[in-house]
Amino acid sequence: MTAQNKYPLAARFSLDPDRFQQLLDSLIAQKYAVFGPTVGQNAVTYSQITSIQQMPIGWSDEQNGGHYRLSKSSRPALFDYVVGQHSWKHVLYPAFGKLWSATKNERGFEVKAPSENGKPKVALLGVRPCELKALAIHDQILTGGEFEDPFYRKIRSEALIIAVNCARPGGTCFCASVGTGPKAYAGFDLALTEVFHDGTHGLIVEIGSKRGEKLAAGLDLPPATEAETAAAQQTSDQAAKAMGRRLDTNQLKERLYANFDNTNWDKIAERCLTCGNCTMVCPTCFCVNIQDTTDLTGTQAERERRWDSCYSVNFSYIHGGSIRTSPYARYRQWLMHKLAYWQDQFGVIGCVGCGRCITWCPVGIDITEEAAVLTTEDRHTRH
Repeated sequence: MTAQNKYPLAARFSLDPDRFQQLLDSLIAQKYAVFGPTVGQNAVTYSQITSIQQMPIGWSDEQNGGHYRLSKSSRPALFDYVVGQHSWKHVLYPAFGKLWSATKNERGFEVKAPSENGKPKVALLGVRPCELKALAIHDQILTGGEFEDPFYRKIRSEALIIAVNCARPGGTCFCASVGTGPKAYAGFDLALTEVFHDGTHGLIVEIGSKRGEKLAAGLDLPPATEAETAAAQQTSDQAAKAMGRRLDTNQLKERLYANFDNTNWDKIAERCLTCGNCTMVCPTCFCVNIQDTTDLTGTQAERERRWDSCYSVNFSYIHGGSIRTSPYARYRQWLMHKLAYWQDQFGVIGCVGCGRCITWCPVGIDITEEAAVLTTEDRHTRH
């Protein structure tokens, strides 16, 4: 996994957009499967790419509560979008995964884990600062405890991370208020800032690891000028100032616990469709269900892991039935886990301020608004 950045004051380098294909070619030559932004499903998604022409050149996005639209940008930017519905867990922690298969023989059952041989190491291109924090949270949860996820550890340990600092916030972003962006300071091999300055278009490259240093050296990049470095910093500063939403994290856990039975939970539940979109697009949600299947002969069996959601009635099923049958109970479980229980479990909040849950909620429920209402209005207790 990418170590914490030891190069926060290192020299910056300049990458001409016309040479960007060389970066992709270098990664591919080093046997990386490169996953980056591309346009698909009427949104910016993360897919395997081999050419700069597959990237969303000249595309931007409009986001608000329950609203996402692609739009053509007025400039040939590579990274003028913010984030789409996909997060990097689609690559590192896939929605479906076989855990083992078993075949009956004369001595019993032979159990085999899926082979990791032949699977390429991955390079993630275009990781936003908020998503870097999400990766760090998954690292802590899935590899930092007593019971680690070997599938995640294998792919994550070899992954190369190329971050992109945000030039503008999306309509639902609030990363600045939770300290996760819009500029990356750690957790990457390389970090890019796309700047348009004095009629020029360029990419400023920062080094975050020995691996990133080697990659940049192979491209023989010229040092960034003082003007380019200043323009990159100004780009990040302006993005932070332009952010329209914020989440007040001061004593947030305690304030939410004090409002566990607040009647405002009912008001939210009247709007919530319990579709689970917020959990599917969230870069930190990691809950799964384990399913066992056998064939009709009883000689073949498989165990598979699938993403699950606390909005599913069956998610809280125990012998006798589900313990969270109402939208009220399921929405409260999600928000309380994300912002309060998560702190008890892992020492951090489970939200990185990417705004996806707001954008992709069909009715536009806003986690920042609801947290504020629940913790600042006069409390009314349910009976």
